[in-house]
Amino acid sequence: MKKIYFILLMVFSIGLYAQDTIDVNNLQNDEITGFKLYPNPAMADVVYVTTEQNSQKEVRIYDVFGELVLTDRLTTKALNISRLSPGVYVVQVTENDKSITRKLIVK
Repeated sequence: MKKIYFILLMVFSIGLYAQDTIDVNNLQNDEITGFKLYPNPAMADVVYVTTEQNSQKEVRIYDVFGELVLTDRLTTKALNISRLSPGVYVVQVTENDKSITRKLIVK
């Protein structure tokens, strides 16, 4: 019985030792400043994506299974989501080499 506990302790210790550490003080903030996604939850066929710079954006929308369901390149603020079924999605917006990810609920 002591051997089993010893083996479990060793496996657990090695597992903890193998974990990567992140220095939160040296992380770069690559998120887009002034980002807004509204209305959320969405009940219409259009949501609006605004940022501080409002330049061209690449938008990718994923379903809860991680499948890419919609991609669009926005030059305006309006994003047509009429093809999306009601549900929960993950929206990834990229603008000027910066990216942000948010949850979107479609009703």
